[in-house]
Amino acid sequence: MSVGRLLRTLLVGLALTLIATVGWAAPATATPPNIPSKSTALSELAALRVAAPGSMTGYSRDKFPHWITISGTCNTRETVLRRDGENVVTDARCYATSGSWHSPYDGATWHSPSDVDIDHVVPLANAWRSGAATWTTEKRRQFANDLTNPQLIAVTDNVNQAKGDQSPDQWKPPLQSYWCTYAKMWVHVKHQYALTITSSEKAALSDMLGRC
Repeated sequence: MSVGRLLRTLLVGLALTLIATVGWAAPATATPPNIPSKSTALSELAALRVAAPGSMTGYSRDKFPHWITISGTCNTRETVLRRDGENVVTDARCYATSGSWHSPYDGATWHSPSDVDIDHVVPLANAWRSGAATWTTEKRRQFANDLTNPQLIAVTDNVNQAKGDQSPDQWKPPLQSYWCTYAKMWVHVKHQYALTITSSEKAALSDMLGRC
């Protein structure tokens, strides 16, 4: 692990310790669009089909073309960085060079875009296992770059990497205060794309929505 990444990990750990000790966290500023209400999320959760996860055979991130051009020279990642950050400065290529990003998953604030990942709330691999394996490439492209639904969010890179492709029964944001919002986002995206959920995933989401 590089010195920079080790330092970021230690800072995140310190922030979480302070939050657990004094019960305080900075307000979340990264807010994707169309997060449903609790009642809507509960209705959408009830409508999702429960099924065992499908095979990963044939999966590749390349089958979900992502970080496509959105406007001018701005791709999806840069668009979300600008949306979720504060005082974001970009260069002529639309690359963010400075700004402030508050990660609602863990309560950390970063000032370098290299410390921030754009998380697919429902990971690409999870989507593949729950229905996307049968989609067209164009539909997978839409899913991987969805700026209309709460599918993309700027968060701490190490936290995003720890999440991987895990579902809410396997991984939850470190900040329990964000579990309700995270569950609402997850459910809404799966509902919008008619993806399946496992029984353990449904139980975890029900519990998280119960904290709203």
